[in-house]
Amino acid sequence: MITSYKSFLSRQDLAANTVRSYEYTVTHFLEKYKEVTRENLLSYKGFLVEHYKPQTVNLRLNAINKYLELIKKDKLKMRFVKVQQKNFLENVISDADYKFLKAKLKRDGYISWYFVVWFLTATGARISELLQIKAEHVQQGYLDIYSKGGKLRRLYIPKTLRTEALGWLKDKGLTSGYLFLNRFGERITARGIAQQLKLFAVKYGINTAVIYPHSFRHRFAKNFLDRFNDLALLADLMGHESIETTRIYLRRTATEQQAIVDKVVNW
Repeated sequence: MITSYKSFLSRQDLAANTVRSYEYTVTHFLEKYKEVTRENLLSYKGFLVEHYKPQTVNLRLNAINKYLELIKKDKLKMRFVKVQQKNFLENVISDADYKFLKAKLKRDGYISWYFVVWFLTATGARISELLQIKAEHVQQGYLDIYSKGGKLRRLYIPKTLRTEALGWLKDKGLTSGYLFLNRFGERITARGIAQQLKLFAVKYGINTAVIYPHSFRHRFAKNFLDRFNDLALLADLMGHESIETTRIYLRRTATEQQAIVDKVVNW
């Protein structure tokens, strides 16, 4: 059934990492329980709640629910657990650290990585979306991305970035194809980018907790609202299904909250 499940997932426009996670979850469930019954499903849900954070629990439950769709047992689908949203953003790179990292990468000749960081922060791209950007997209100034359900989202490449990136591509003699490649000339992986960014954080003395691909997407959102306070537009640019998801960016980061408290509270 796992082979059938994998084929089923491949038709649903899911990221490769998501597919692997879903496969692992269902394999683990079937090893733990030989039958798909309501009792076994609830037992597994209890196991997940006991061992994982709510976001992870819901990811695993979604994997199981999709498997239930495949085997025509939709009535056994499980409800997600409630995720308590924090009243602050955590582990988001500051604008100062972003600019510092970008400047250091350029100064030291890590030009491809300079553009990795810049593209992530100036477009708000998810790491999977960054890996889809080609030279042709830089030339036209945007990339159209189709999400689940066929919804179109346009990832804009701002003029300043576009202009400098075109010069970089010209120097490389690259007129077509993917932007970010590994040393073997193949498209770099999300894991490869995440690992290298951590190494740069250590090299330049930046807190490693705030250096990961999605942190730069958060910085895009924070910077955008600081300069153009339109939450609905930001939700569209980021590809959020609901504007409620975007509201988190109206909140301060934990570091910002601490700084304000330190400054204001003197009684």
